[in-house]
Amino acid sequence: MKTDTVAARGSGAVRRALEAELRAARARGVEQPVVVDVGGGSGGWAVPFASAGCLVTVVEPNPNALATLRRRAEDAGVSARITVIADDSDALAAHVPAGSADLVLAHGLLEVVDDPRVVLDALATAVAPGGAVSVLVANRMAAALHRALAGRITEAQQLLESAEGVVAGDTVLRRYDSAGLTESLLAAGLDVALVQGDRVISDVVPGGVREDELAEFELTAAAVPALRDVAGRLHALARRG
Repeated sequence: MKTDTVAARGSGAVRRALEAELRAARARGVEQPVVVDVGGGSGGWAVPFASAGCLVTVVEPNPNALATLRRRAEDAGVSARITVIADDSDALAAHVPAGSADLVLAHGLLEVVDDPRVVLDALATAVAPGGAVSVLVANRMAAALHRALAGRITEAQQLLESAEGVVAGDTVLRRYDSAGLTESLLAAGLDVALVQGDRVISDVVPGGVREDELAEFELTAAAVPALRDVAGRLHALARRG
C-alpha cells in the first residue's frame, strides 16, 4: 500500500503499522477489512486502502477535498469500495455503527477539532473488537525544538509552557507529546498498543539526501523513544479495552 500525498511522505513507519493491521484483520477471517477514515480529506489513505481490497468510509466535511477524493477513487477504479460521508467528525456515531470498523483512522484531526475527547470516544465506539484506532497528531516537542533552532526562543518556551502546546497565530488548536497522547487515548477507554514517531527528520533534513536512505532512517528512528519524542508527528495505535 502506497500513499502519495504530501502529508503522507515520510510515513513509512505509519504505513507499516497499518498494513500489519490489515494482515491481522484478514487473519481473523475478515475478507474485506472495514476502514473508517475520519477527516480523510482527499483520499491519501482511503484510495490505497480501497485498492488493497478494503471497504472504506470517509467522513469529511470539505467539499473540495471530497471532489478530489471522488476523482482519485474513480481514476483508481475503486469508487465502489469507498463510501463518502460529507459531515463533521463529531457526527461519526450517526453514520458508522458501533463496533463495525476493523481500522479507524484519525490523522491530523485531533489538533483541529473543538473537543478531541468527544472525537476519541466516537472512534473508540466505532472500532470492532480486535480492531485498532490509528491516530496521527502534531508533536509539541518537535514544534518547540524547531522554533528554538530557528532562534525563536520565546515561542519555543511558550510551546513548552502552554497547556495546549500552541502559540498565537498557530493554525492548530493543540499539539501533543507522547505522554499526553497516551493519556488521551486511555481516557477514551482504549488500550495503547504503539506510539511511534513520524517524520523524525523529514521536515528538517537538507536537500540532496537520497530518498531511500531517508526512508530507511525514518523506519528505524520511528521506534527509538528519544527520536520519536522529537518527531514532527506522533503516531499511535490503540484498541478498545
